[in-house]
Amino acid sequence: MTISTDNIRSYRGLGEIEGAHLRILSLGAGVQSSVLALMAARGIITKPDAAIFADTQWEPKAVYDHLDWLENEVKDAFPIYRVSIGDIRARSLETTTEDKWRPSIPVFIDTPIDNVRDKAGAMAPRQCTAQYKILPIQKKTRELLGLKPRQRMPKGTIVENMQGISLDEIYRMKASRIQWMPSRYPLVEMKMSRWDCQLWFEERYPDRKLQKSACIGCPYQSDRNWREMKINDPVSWADLVDFDQSLRTGERNVFGMKFPAYVHKSMKPIDEVDFSIETDNGQLDMFSAEECEGMCGV
Repeated sequence: MTISTDNIRSYRGLGEIEGAHLRILSLGAGVQSSVLALMAARGIITKPDAAIFADTQWEPKAVYDHLDWLENEVKDAFPIYRVSIGDIRARSLETTTEDKWRPSIPVFIDTPIDNVRDKAGAMAPRQCTAQYKILPIQKKTRELLGLKPRQRMPKGTIVENMQGISLDEIYRMKASRIQWMPSRYPLVEMKMSRWDCQLWFEERYPDRKLQKSACIGCPYQSDRNWREMKINDPVSWADLVDFDQSLRTGERNVFGMKFPAYVHKSMKPIDEVDFSIETDNGQLDMFSAEECEGMCGV
């Protein structure tokens, strides 16, 4: 199915947009978007003009190693651009005074109610997806269109933004808030799940393993992922433990809040959490429907 740019207001993310001025792939370097990039390079789906990886500079080393390999695999088909506004970890820990800008990582806050600890706690507002993922991709897209900073987007310009949301994550499909940059979901069009992507990759690259893409300290990680990191990636685990402890050091925690903050929803230090309980009860792998605009972890 092909959608004309004349009907863009009714577009719901399925089907190639006829007459798009630019096609980009929002690349998370995870399972789904990696398979999407490889399919495009092989001509199985629409080839983008470019893929854009928004780097928070806090992914596990294995993700960056995989991205290096992926760039080489698709280089003859389209370029992959890496963009970043800085190190989200470092910026999160430098905020010791109220006058400094701070990214809003959605950490868990141990808030008391009438001097009684609220076991459910609260989450800080989330702005990291927009600041570190969406906005850098938009900025690079404008650059690829030849626009200068703050230059108005020409009327009628349409950029097709391909995203690696799979059929089992259909709840993450969201209408774009930017009219000139509608999102498209080719994996949903092909009725492919995350598992289908894994199988597709294993059949063609049996000696390689796809990586899970997410910031090391993302509070939306599942207990299964935390445990896997603790067992198989000691470098990232040590980084996570240090970050979690650093949230609560000093006279005020680094987010300028009155109450201690934690990475894990139990509001315990991450190295004291028992990860076997929820994992063994079959909890979801990662990211709830409340999570983000479909730009992380794919």
